[in-house]
Amino acid sequence: MIVFDLHCASSGHVFEAWFGSSADYEAQRARKLIACPMCGDVDVSKAIMAPNVAPKGNRGGGETVQLAAPAPDQMKMALEALARAQQSALQNSEWVGTDFTDQARAMHLGETEQRTIHGQATVEQARALVDEGVEVAALPFPVVPPQARN
Repeated sequence: MIVFDLHCASSGHVFEAWFGSSADYEAQRARKLIACPMCGDVDVSKAIMAPNVAPKGNRGGGETVQLAAPAPDQMKMALEALARAQQSALQNSEWVGTDFTDQARAMHLGETEQRTIHGQATVEQARALVDEGVEVAALPFPVVPPQARN
């Protein structure tokens, strides 16, 4: 198995993925089977990675520096904390659904009052808002629309 740091072209999100070989990565990428877990973009490529290089034998020390991945329980705790933070941030936020782009733009232009909103936007719509100077941020976890909840 081999691990690559990948990044999406649309937002530059960096994420990790495991493959059987470099050829497996190339084949999956060509078939658009690899997608960014944050935004769903299938235009991904390898990100720059810091290699694990052992020092030369004549340089002394003789120890290889390795960066350890967090333990699964640490990752679980971190993800749970992030999910709680998102839930807390959304408590006082208004769901505007697919009207998000128009609402955010109207607030930016001063056409409507400022308030905290969340909703749905395509990657292209989000890029357009950023290009216009509208401050937006992607949420790390999907949000279930209020009308879809049981």
